[in-house]
Amino acid sequence: MSGDKTRGKSEIEEVLNNMRLFNYSDLAQLNQMIHKTIEYSYSGIYPERAVLFFKKYHSESNILERNLKGAVLVVENDGNLLATGSIVDNEISGVFVAPENQGLGLGSQIMFELEKRAQTTGFSEVTLSVSITSKKFYEKLQYEILEDLKIDVGEGQYLKYWQGRKKIIS
Repeated sequence: MSGDKTRGKSEIEEVLNNMRLFNYSDLAQLNQMIHKTIEYSYSGIYPERAVLFFKKYHSESNILERNLKGAVLVVENDGNLLATGSIVDNEISGVFVAPENQGLGLGSQIMFELEKRAQTTGFSEVTLSVSITSKKFYEKLQYEILEDLKIDVGEGQYLKYWQGRKKIIS
């Protein structure tokens, strides 16, 4: 599946049927897809040290930790990982869609599934960190954008982001 936005609805639905829980055998490919997406989405938007911070934050060890404490979902097609997202308690993180598959609804479907998992475990809201490049996406999904935050990543560079939340009461 490539970034061709003319795909039929049935093809996209078929891919979404391939959403599943992360397996340890996915780790290297998942980490590679996340880092490729970070480079694509954040380079030129964030300073270089912030991009490195994102990569460390979404390292193999942190993917494994999120999997151990919560759930990591992946969307797979023909052996390729196209999208991912994770949830620990009511905090969503690590939501990435490979650059060539953005704009097809995969991110929205991952978010829907993660929100559903939080709701079925008794949470009434979910929280997440919102990057500069993902702000419009989360606003479209009805997330409330809260305070401006920043992390000092050294050498006078900062990673700017927001805290977001959404009520998920049924």
